[in-house]
Amino acid sequence: MKRSAGMLFSGLIAGVMLVGCSPAATGGDTSCKDYLGADEKTQNDAVAKMLKDEKGTDAAQLEITGTKVSVQTFCQTAGKQDSKIKEAPHL
Repeated sequence: MKRSAGMLFSGLIAGVMLVGCSPAATGGDTSCKDYLGADEKTQNDAVAKMLKDEKGTDAAQLEITGTKVSVQTFCQTAGKQDSKIKEAPHL
């Protein structure tokens, strides 16, 4: 019984540590390196937060999608790994 409780506790600690290491959606301050390495949901969250921070309101899905294309292109061409996604040209 003690062994299974110890294993459960260890698993919970490991899970919390992994969640803490996940890339966060920091909006426009997200680096190209972090953006390109993130999953699609995290990329969407970062772009949506950037647009909301800039405009003060939630962006439409079409605007998020278009901005993602712009950010992706910027980060793969002119941007450097430490460039911020807010530097990408967007509306």
